[in-house]
Order: sequence, then structure tokens, then C-alpha cells
Amino acid sequence: MKEVNLLSSLPRPKRNIQKRLEAKDPNVIAIARQFGEMYWVGPREYGYGGYTYDGRWKAVARDMIEFFKLPDRATILDIGCGKGFLLHDLVDEGKARGKNFDVRGIDVSTYALENSLPEIKDRLRAGSAEVLPFKDKSFDLVLSINTLHNLPRGLLIQALREIERVARGGRYIVVDSYHTPEQKEIFESWVLTAQYYGYPDEWLALFKEAGYNGHYSWTIIE
Repeated sequence: MKEVNLLSSLPRPKRNIQKRLEAKDPNVIAIARQFGEMYWVGPREYGYGGYTYDGRWKAVARDMIEFFKLPDRATILDIGCGKGFLLHDLVDEGKARGKNFDVRGIDVSTYALENSLPEIKDRLRAGSAEVLPFKDKSFDLVLSINTLHNLPRGLLIQALREIERVARGGRYIVVDSYHTPEQKEIFESWVLTAQYYGYPDEWLALFKEAGYNGHYSWTIIE
């Protein structure tokens, strides 16, 4: 396992921590965890506050292609693909380099899949990370960005084992974490959907327990 931040090109999100905290209640959390329309395009208190394609994932796609040295016809799986923005840009950036990637995405949100980019829609399917509907060693790269922490601990371990099972090449995950008690307090004021989270050393212990041997990085809310 090795830490590497492949999301450094993304713009820093604007977060009103106090407003989110004041709006949080069990009903808001329950609605957010449905990952429906309110989560994706409803008020910020319920999730993204509007999640539309703006090209910001292009630089991330370029960094991933270069870091993992993806060859022509590489197979790529994005777990928690949402509307497919990253996969779309991986395909485009691959083509710019004369490479054709075979991409797949999986997500629990039928709303996200139904409202995904048309160019990538037929590459996406409904499903959950702990039971991946793919054969062993199917993919040259398996990604999961800000998704796995939405599972309870037991299912999270299963999901990490599934990533190891279907990957024959690179693996990269990003999960919620914090380095200090102050960051933890901010995170817990903001979080809606995460069911498991911890300090980096707690995550690393969980990775070891699950047998996850890929790359990783953290989403830190400050």
C-alpha cells in the first residue's frame, strides 16, 4: 500500500460547515443516504448541492493515466461512479493519447445512473461495492473515490476484498479521514453519508485486515 494524492488538481469545494451542522437531523441524513435527486442536485444541506459536468475531472484522468501507465485497451472499473464524469474523461484523455479504454462503472444510485452523461451511460450499471458482478482479475485499474466510507465496517471490508479480487493491476481508493481532533470535529459537523471513518492509522489497520494492497488517499475537510 502507498499513499498518493491523484485528486490534487480538483478545485477546493466551498463548504459552509455551520450551515450544514444546523440543518442536520435524522431526516436529512436519511434522505442523503438514499443517494437520490436531493443528494445530487438538491440543497447543499442534503449533499452536493448540484453535481453537473464541468470538466474538472480531465486533469485527474490525465494524472491517473500517467501514474498507472495505462496501456491501450486497458480495462477500468469505477466503484461509486455516480454520473460517470471521471470515466467519461478517462475515455477522452485516453483517446487523446491514441488509447482506447474499456471502462465500467457501478453505483447504488439509480438517479445518478439515469442522469449520467449520454456518452458513457451504457458503460454504467447499478450495484454495490461489496458484491461486484465481475470475474476475478477483470480490470487493469479499479477506482473508488469517496464511496467506500458510506458502507458499515463489515461491508467495507468485503468491498476492499472485492477490489482485490477483480483487479489485476492498479487499485486506488479515496476515503474520509482527518489528522487532528479539530479536523475530526469539523468532519463530523459536515458528514451525512459516511458510516465508517477514522484517523489514517485506523484506516491502514482496516486495509491490512481486508488484505487491500493498492494505493489510497484521504479526503480531509478543513
